[in-house]
Amino acid sequence: MRNATRHGPTTGGHHHHNHVLRLTAQEAQLLGREAGTSVTVRIRRPGALPVVIRTWADEDEILGAVKGALPDVPQCLAKGPGFAVHSHVDGVPLSSVSGYGEPVDPPLVTALAGLLARTAQVRRSALPPLPSCRPRNDTDSQGFLRALALSADRQIRQPNRDAFGGLFAALGIPEDALPGLADRTPLMVRRPYGLLHADLHRDNLIVTHGGTPPLVAVDWELATYGDPLHDLAVHLVRMRYPDRQWPEVIGAWEEAMRRIRPAAVNGLAKDLGHYLAFERAQSVFPDVMRAARSLEESSSQKDLDHATAEVGRALDAAAAPLRLGSVPGEREIERALYRWLTSRCRGRGGRGLSGRASPWQPDGRLPLPPDFPEAAVLGALAVEGSAPAGRVFRGTAHLNTVVRVPGIAYPVVVRRRLPGAGGQEPCFLSEHAVLRAVEEAAVAVAAPRALALGSSRPQDPFAIHTYVGPHDIDRPPHHPVNGLLPHEADGLVDQLVALTRVDYRQLDPVAGERGFYRWLKDQLVRIVADLPGTTRQLGRRLGLPDAERLDQILSRRDVGHREPSLLHGDLNPWNLVRRDDPYALTLIDWEMALVGDPLYDLVRHMHLTPTRPEIRERMFRRWEARLPSAYTRNWRADWQVYRRLEIVRSAYIDLDRIVTGAGLDAPNVRRAVDSYAATLAVAGGSLGLPLRFPAHPYPAPVRA
Repeated sequence: MRNATRHGPTTGGHHHHNHVLRLTAQEAQLLGREAGTSVTVRIRRPGALPVVIRTWADEDEILGAVKGALPDVPQCLAKGPGFAVHSHVDGVPLSSVSGYGEPVDPPLVTALAGLLARTAQVRRSALPPLPSCRPRNDTDSQGFLRALALSADRQIRQPNRDAFGGLFAALGIPEDALPGLADRTPLMVRRPYGLLHADLHRDNLIVTHGGTPPLVAVDWELATYGDPLHDLAVHLVRMRYPDRQWPEVIGAWEEAMRRIRPAAVNGLAKDLGHYLAFERAQSVFPDVMRAARSLEESSSQKDLDHATAEVGRALDAAAAPLRLGSVPGEREIERALYRWLTSRCRGRGGRGLSGRASPWQPDGRLPLPPDFPEAAVLGALAVEGSAPAGRVFRGTAHLNTVVRVPGIAYPVVVRRRLPGAGGQEPCFLSEHAVLRAVEEAAVAVAAPRALALGSSRPQDPFAIHTYVGPHDIDRPPHHPVNGLLPHEADGLVDQLVALTRVDYRQLDPVAGERGFYRWLKDQLVRIVADLPGTTRQLGRRLGLPDAERLDQILSRRDVGHREPSLLHGDLNPWNLVRRDDPYALTLIDWEMALVGDPLYDLVRHMHLTPTRPEIRERMFRRWEARLPSAYTRNWRADWQVYRRLEIVRSAYIDLDRIVTGAGLDAPNVRRAVDSYAATLAVAGGSLGLPLRFPAHPYPAPVRA
């Protein structure tokens, strides 16, 4: 086609450049066309991301199959490595007539509905062979939707895992999101399968100049065979109709389909939502990848703002069907994209944001140790954004990324506080100071070392700790999620005993006064008073007392005084990492550390971790035997007081998580929320109030 005459604009989708050319006499003879005839040359984009589900490799076979039902679609005239020549449809894209977000004229809506209906008339016998993963029954709507979700995972997420997996994890998208969606596929009405275009948006619809037919569909490379309702859902989402036009489009589709294939409209009202949810769920992966890749080409602050907004919209749309829990805010998305870009572009030079050195502003409160110099800090930051998904852990308050730094013998974790996290329960000590105090005390406590503290961008602080998971950092840490084994219970008690030998006065000089229980109670009452209005309103419906009444109830109890010590403060199973030595467990995530009654740390651990009675008794006996009586006196009379306080605390904290969705992607939060009915029942007994958790306590469904 070197001598053909260029005619008309060059267009293209995400995977092809389309050039409209006029054939020379020689080319026309070869293709069996008249000289001067327009053709479309489709050239595959080099390096295009695999971000779509493909059923068939050759678009020309699909065009041949669809010709009988839709004679005006383009036909493949010739093809070669990386290109194809198609007959040209004379007209303009619908996007140039009515832009995305604008309403489409009613006659064109009717034509679109007819186009979708006629496409569905094409049966399996006219099509190339289907992949073996597709359902054998050509009416299995549930099986088709499940196959779509698994195909999206296999063809979109997995091929892009190395480049984007860590970014997905940083944004709160778990690796099993699409398989999980497949497992939750609901029962659906059976509908007869047909051919689906599967990508019918405004740029793939040509408004013809002659008007007969008024619309022609082009770009059939993503066509598939299955439930026609899926084609309607894809069309509705990708056309970006204004909300008010959706009923008109759905009604036109139903009318057109009822005339041609009436069984295809069965269950329309019930099942359309399932396909819409899938389309929004799978779209989060290509949308995030395209936004990130766009920054490699141009990365000004304006470009970063635009990419951040695109990712935010995709996450919002996918949150409910993928059960993402709380969606990252604008600042968190921007930071994740910036870190990804910095890691991708290191060593390449470049302009814009990617060409700037990542500023490292040290925090003077934590001097660097001799074995982790400034070059190591910069090395960790340089590779943080490109860490694979298996090394990125998103908790309730922190994003933790495990990396290896050239020249450093041990792996480290870059720890960043999530914006807006940790609003429910306050922190009283600085985690880096606690870890440095434990390290300098040289006591038998297995904890990470705090290596660095600072900020890599304005308002993006971080800490770097030694990593205490498996030696193979691609294996996830092993946590005692179902409770401690006997030797682990012994190891944890021994470490709590060792904590009493850390000088807490350097961390909190005024700590250790009498009245620790009253202080804890006051903190809980303050949390309850500061809960959002929606949480307090639901709490009242469930029978939970307000802050003032709660203060009165909890003030009826108190505990005796014991010598204070440094406490970890949050010994849930995911803050304990199993290890193969006498320590048995490493204690991580010290952000809730405080100074107080050592009995409280032990009791709170038992509240947060499944603890069998025999393990509980074993821990209490060992704890009492290994500590001086000043730390343990009268514990048998007091431990249940702390236990009741923690149960009541969970009744309020977990309710707020249910209402707001905060932290639901963290496993310890998910488990607490899932058992909330039991928590509320036990809290009612502790408060002496008849609390109950109704089947439908919310005014609207809570995102889960």
